[in-house]
Amino acid sequence: MRGGDLITRLIDARTSQNASYANSISVPILLGEQELFGRVVLLTNGATGLLRTQLNGTVTVQLPLLPVVTSVTVTIVRGFVPTDLVIYSARESLDLSIAGPQVISFTASDFRVPIPADNRLPYTAFISADAVGTFRVGPESFNAAVYSDQPLG
Repeated sequence: MRGGDLITRLIDARTSQNASYANSISVPILLGEQELFGRVVLLTNGATGLLRTQLNGTVTVQLPLLPVVTSVTVTIVRGFVPTDLVIYSARESLDLSIAGPQVISFTASDFRVPIPADNRLPYTAFISADAVGTFRVGPESFNAAVYSDQPLG
C-alpha cells in the first residue's frame, strides 16, 4: 500500500418519497412559484475532506385541461429555500401530444462540498411551471447519497 491512497466511503443516503403511485396526488404548480416536492438532510458525521453528493428523482406532471405550450423547471438547492445555492436546474418542455401525465426524471451531482459544522447537509428539490393549470400528480421522489474519501489502512 502506498501512502496517500484513498478509498471512497458512503457517508449517508436518504429518500424523500412524496407520492408513490401514479395519480396519487393532485397539487397545482402555482404560476411564478417554486413548489417544494422533495427534501433530504444528509448526516456527515465521520466524513473527512471534501464531500460529493449524488442526487436523483422523479416528478410527474399533468398539463392544463386546455393544453398550452408548457415547460417546467426542476431546481435543486443545497439548503432549504429557493434562494440557497442552486446546484442543478433544468427546464423541460412538455409534449402537447400526450394527454396524460408526463414523468420528468433527473440526476444531479454536487462536488467539493465542505463538511457542514453541524454535520447536516440539506438538499431541497423545487418545481415551477410557466402555465396556469399544471399539476403534480405523482409519483414523485427525491434521493441523495453523500460520499467522502478516506485514507486506506
